[in-house]
Amino acid sequence: MVKYIKRAIEPELRKLLGYFPAVGIVGARQVGKTTLVKALDMETVYLDLEDERDRAKLAADPHFFLKTYQDQCVVLDEVQQMPEIFRLLRGIIDEYRWPGRFILLGSASPELLRQSSESLAGRIAYLELSPFSLSEIARETDWLTHWFRGGFSESLLSPDDELSLRWRRNFIRTYLERDLPRLGLGADPQLVRRFWQMLAGDNGGIWQGEKFARALGVSGHTVKSYLTFLENAFLVATLQPWFINVSKRIVKSPKVFQRDSGILHAWLDLGRMDDLLGNTILGTSWEGYVLEQVKNCSDDSLSCYFYRTHQGAECDIVLVKGTRPVAGLEVKFSSAPVLGKGFYTAIEDLGTKDNFVIIPGEEDYPLSQGLRATGLSVFLKNYLPGL
Repeated sequence: MVKYIKRAIEPELRKLLGYFPAVGIVGARQVGKTTLVKALDMETVYLDLEDERDRAKLAADPHFFLKTYQDQCVVLDEVQQMPEIFRLLRGIIDEYRWPGRFILLGSASPELLRQSSESLAGRIAYLELSPFSLSEIARETDWLTHWFRGGFSESLLSPDDELSLRWRRNFIRTYLERDLPRLGLGADPQLVRRFWQMLAGDNGGIWQGEKFARALGVSGHTVKSYLTFLENAFLVATLQPWFINVSKRIVKSPKVFQRDSGILHAWLDLGRMDDLLGNTILGTSWEGYVLEQVKNCSDDSLSCYFYRTHQGAECDIVLVKGTRPVAGLEVKFSSAPVLGKGFYTAIEDLGTKDNFVIIPGEEDYPLSQGLRATGLSVFLKNYLPGL
């Protein structure tokens, strides 16, 4: 029996199920949405809308079928496969409105979000389930393995690195050949493969749409639509710039990161940790990994940005609460980090009193007034909650 690892969003999920008639759990394929729901230990009726047999149960008279189970929680998995179901759910909920009637699981296609926002407004709450975060798997493995293999359970918990890499390669191939087309991306899979691989090679770089468009032989608008689609599918993330001082020339394009570090390493064919340590992607891989862990562990009051001016001021991650920057993070894969003038200029521009250099390991020591060097795990546990 596969061990269940408790997910951080579980308490919030239970809370929402006690109030909203429908709760949507969205995220990439294979992150464990179905496993999470089954671990709630509640009576449910489960339908996989990619299964022809389950689709047939709804096809004849979906209104009658769903009303038959009005006293149980109905779980609709891969709900984006039947977008017409949202309008029906609205009527059923309004006829008999009580908390936790429906749990909708989906791979976060734009169609899913559009349909639900139009048809179930005020009736549904959404939660995102990401691959396992560092805090969730602290008792299962170490941060180095988590960073190298990523957070998808089949990759992270594989018996060895070779099997982990094979799983991630299969994940990429299946997404390109089956999942992305099913989610609505109609482009040539080979073209999307090249684009996704180019993004991996430029991980953490400033978005330059025209460069990608020229390389792929498509328009700037088309390549931007590919980026948006991959972002909505939770495969890549854009980190927006923070505008703090209109008198300075600010970099205004976002940075683009692969959301899962293991998928990034698979794209670059890094089979062992030694391969990563000797690769030029090391610094931006660590930066993207830190960013994803910080986002996963932050509450809704904190947002992440970066700050860069054309004069050379730069801060990798700016944590913002409301409209106020509260901390600046510089990400360095070094136990003895050396900081440039640009970072000090940036935190002066930002006016942040609490600033950190995120380094590998578990160390934690002051560098100067208001600036500490700290391992990622230490930062997530001891400092992030207080910001």
